[in-house]
Amino acid sequence: MLKTRNYKFWFCTGSQDLYGDECLAHVAAHSKEIVETLNKSGVLPYEVVWKPTLITNELIRKTFNEANNDPECAGVITWMHTFSPAKSWILGLQEYRKPLLHLHTQYNEEIPYATMDMDFMNENQAAHGDREYAHILTRMGIERKVVVGFWKDAKVQEKIAGWMRTAVGIVESSHIRVMRIADNMRNVAVTEGDKVEAQLKFGWEIDAYPVNEIAEAVAAVSAADTNALVEEYYSKYDIALEGRDPEEFKKHVAVQAQIELGFERFLEEKNYQAIVTHFGDLGALQQLPGLAIQRLMEKGYGFGAEGDWKVAAMVRLMKIMTAGMKDAKGTSMMEDYTYNLVKGKEGIIQSHMLEVCPSIAGVKPMIKCQPLSMGNREDPARLVFTSKEGKGIATSLVDLGNRFRLIIQDVDCKLPEHDFPKLPTAINFWTPQPDFYTGTEAWLLAGGAHHTAFSYDLTAEQMGDWAAAMGIEAVYIDKNTNIRDFKRDLMLGNAFYR
Repeated sequence: MLKTRNYKFWFCTGSQDLYGDECLAHVAAHSKEIVETLNKSGVLPYEVVWKPTLITNELIRKTFNEANNDPECAGVITWMHTFSPAKSWILGLQEYRKPLLHLHTQYNEEIPYATMDMDFMNENQAAHGDREYAHILTRMGIERKVVVGFWKDAKVQEKIAGWMRTAVGIVESSHIRVMRIADNMRNVAVTEGDKVEAQLKFGWEIDAYPVNEIAEAVAAVSAADTNALVEEYYSKYDIALEGRDPEEFKKHVAVQAQIELGFERFLEEKNYQAIVTHFGDLGALQQLPGLAIQRLMEKGYGFGAEGDWKVAAMVRLMKIMTAGMKDAKGTSMMEDYTYNLVKGKEGIIQSHMLEVCPSIAGVKPMIKCQPLSMGNREDPARLVFTSKEGKGIATSLVDLGNRFRLIIQDVDCKLPEHDFPKLPTAINFWTPQPDFYTGTEAWLLAGGAHHTAFSYDLTAEQMGDWAAAMGIEAVYIDKNTNIRDFKRDLMLGNAFYR
């Protein structure tokens, strides 16, 4: 099951002692009020913790190092209420290792025209202090998120909330461990990659296990536990026998229940949060894991097919970033399959042989049991459904040999015009932005993979912020994309990130 810490974010206000104790008392009161308001807004997914005003080199350095050492602190929000000499921040910033947000706001929304005097000007000068602070951040080359606006504004609060989810993704990235069962599909390029560089860049640990080692864990699952999970399946999903004998059908479903329990216990015991399988190496497993993997993804595990460890880690990362999100529409691995090229109705059928997360289902999933030409095993059970309508993002992390690139595309998910009575897989149908032809050409030019980590609930901005924090290139394909400018951006990225 998806597990993350009870993360918090520290709110640190900068000032100095030139204007006296009364001014500093106002600064503290104002920042406390901002923190209380943010926490009561209902917008932020994590708690903000107020910290005493930072006015000296020693206190700034001490506070940042305490943030580094607090396992529940996922990041720091900074704001210069008055003027804070930026050299005071250098040592603390040099030693700080977690996500940083620069909130450029001020306590008052409107200028108090009739009463404003010099004392007010000295006290409320974020327009001054934040620029000094931003300068040193830029000079030091420190990656940070900048949010500009009034702290009570809903859009400002939403931006902070979005960054919080990205920050948790940044912190949790170093805790992602991917278990690879067997290896990559033979001769496939895009699922390969430099696992050592991935650990250096992202903190991911990618380990391989013989398939029969996990098959032993599956075999060890008791019949009682397996039958109990089968009953849960039958109560939760529709059953599509399609002429098969009910008892024979149920035996196939039970194989997936046993695989789910065995895989999950093995993952928990070995402390892995993502898994990859490969239909070409199933060892003693009776079926290619289908329904079992779909259920594990729904619980928060990452998954990649045919040995695609990059997608597995990205799905886990995006599951972490959306954890606890109200009215979340879902996150899953997806794969480009086939096009609809009818003018005005262009789009891409997204699916996989079996493994699509039911969190993205727009209808109640049904269990089907159908033959699978690949894998040379008995017919695997799987959940079949059509995904929700709505906007989403498809991401592809690719290894270009000397570096990683994250491709992020906005997509519009639609209901297909017709049913697919002979297709026993879950599907999503989307049209890439800005249109099918431009979006597809841009994806191909960027070297995007056929496997993607997809989410209805995250934005391109959030994923781009994660990429920036990891020090890798982010490429955006959206409503503003045109091919001439896109090619130029790729050339600039090649020059900058080489």
